[in-house]
Amino acid sequence: MQIIPVIDLLKGCVVHARKGRRDSYRPMQTPLCSGSSPRAVIDGLLGLHRFKTLYVADLDALMGEGNHQALLDCLQRDYPRLHFWIDRGIPPTGLPAPLANGVPVIGSESLVGERLGFLPGLGQEFILSLDFMGEGLLGDECLLEDSTFWPDTIIIMSLSRVGANEGPDFERLEGFRARWPEKNIIAAGGVRNADDLIRLDGLGIGGVLLASALHSGALDPSVLRGYA
Repeated sequence: MQIIPVIDLLKGCVVHARKGRRDSYRPMQTPLCSGSSPRAVIDGLLGLHRFKTLYVADLDALMGEGNHQALLDCLQRDYPRLHFWIDRGIPPTGLPAPLANGVPVIGSESLVGERLGFLPGLGQEFILSLDFMGEGLLGDECLLEDSTFWPDTIIIMSLSRVGANEGPDFERLEGFRARWPEKNIIAAGGVRNADDLIRLDGLGIGGVLLASALHSGALDPSVLRGYA
């Protein structure tokens, strides 16, 4: 099971995401580094463990309030050993911009109305994030009814559990593993400690997106070394 750290970008800073309430996100305060600049936070995370992949959410782009395109280009250049998963929604053309060192993530919240029609043209060149707020899916429910155009890797994003220290949504994750065993399922939201990682690994989850548990010190380097 792969451990993938997360940074959320808002107005040029890394912010602390909690329960999907973006209007209340504040600049990250972490013992891993001083300040909330993206490079400082990434360096702090890499000092904790030599992660291979980094998930970056461009919240400005997701909210339609600008983007971090130039910054993301620089980060991919400055950290060539990192594979970037970049979540910034789906542009009007339906074709995500090419990434020098990574793959685009497209969340279900961006796949509404006519934008659903872009999926067939994307093939396997993206990661799909199914974004849940509580029990409901953000985006068109038909995404759950027809998996024809899903890529191989699917994130199950439980936004209401992000940063809430409530534990992952094991029941939902187990349900997805049972129904779509051929997919690489990535868990996101709620991981508290090593026990949660052990349980997710036992379910056959392919990877976990993490932020709060890394910054709080709940997962120390010895635990992280036990995973790919």
